[in-house]
Amino acid sequence: MQPASSLARNGGVVTSRAPTSTGRRRTRRRLLLGSRAGAYSGSGRRRMRIAGRVVLLALVASLVTVDAAPAQGPIKIGFLSPLSGAIAAAGKDMYSGCELFWQESGWQMAGRKVEVILEDNEGQPASALTKARKLVENDKVHVLMGVILSNVAYALVPYVEQQAIPTLYPINSADDLTQRKRPHWLVRTGFSAGGNMHPFGEYAARTLGYRKIATVGLDYAFGWETVGGFHRSFEDNGGQIIQKLWVPLNVQDYGPYLGQIKRDADAVFVNGLGRWTVLFAKQYAESGLKGRIPLIANGTYTDEHVLPQLGDETVGVISAHHYSAALETPANQRFRAAYEKAYQRTPGFYGENCYTGARMLNEAVKAIGGKVEDRAALMAALRQVK
Repeated sequence: MQPASSLARNGGVVTSRAPTSTGRRRTRRRLLLGSRAGAYSGSGRRRMRIAGRVVLLALVASLVTVDAAPAQGPIKIGFLSPLSGAIAAAGKDMYSGCELFWQESGWQMAGRKVEVILEDNEGQPASALTKARKLVENDKVHVLMGVILSNVAYALVPYVEQQAIPTLYPINSADDLTQRKRPHWLVRTGFSAGGNMHPFGEYAARTLGYRKIATVGLDYAFGWETVGGFHRSFEDNGGQIIQKLWVPLNVQDYGPYLGQIKRDADAVFVNGLGRWTVLFAKQYAESGLKGRIPLIANGTYTDEHVLPQLGDETVGVISAHHYSAALETPANQRFRAAYEKAYQRTPGFYGENCYTGARMLNEAVKAIGGKVEDRAALMAALRQVK
């Protein structure tokens, strides 16, 4: 659509000029028709003046309408989070972190309204893919966000690449998203599962002084990569992984696995989160291993999303993560106070990482002047945020 001024000029040319003889004949013909009408009614000239005024008013009204054309529509974000299932608490924290930032920003980015469509992916790859299709193809979102579990994250990548839809993972830690299989249309703003465990493996060997460790990991990408990162670093620093036990995601009883743990291990390293943490912690204590073999864990095992469900059986567990609500910095204290005021619970890394992810998206959108329809520019801007 041309701007109003251009339309006004073009309209003036059309209505005011008749440069050819054909144009003049057409003009006279219209006037003659008007005169004939006046001969029958006795008021033809007056009707012509009225008709002219009506045409002029209609033209002015159309120009005003163009001048008052609405601004760009809202920036639509499709948010995928497990709001039901084994990690529903983490999924809730995840959305709350982003929501807090959007509330503080007045639900706008770069002067455009922000509209979020929240979908429960149930922590299942098939459900996540169905919901992603709905968000992209039906709701026409500009950006996809969310996702926790690595099997879900990996499952969405082919669709994201096929659709060329800008996607941001503020939580998911799947290693290959930034290594061997780096997608073009996806940016991760959080952490990598294996990378987080490298300093912890060194700490377990050098500071805690452990020499032999047995591991218990969830049998999917996040478990493999978490245990793998710890394994590599621990052995690089003189330790030895003497046993690896893999537990299916549908586990209801850790007993058979706890019974297999080698009793000569200096410590047990466990990978868990959500309901898996609650179940393992209870059964580890009941098995008699607590107090006999020290327990260490990855950060999500004791993250704030699950701490309220744990008791004394977890006291003494050492875990490592890149965020804790107890971090005493001015920025974190402000964030924690705002989060607790808004949601009446302590933030964990799921909330903090998503708050930060929303901030990074905001910076990228501002950098391109809010033109999120330019997908390539948005992705380039996301990769430049520091």
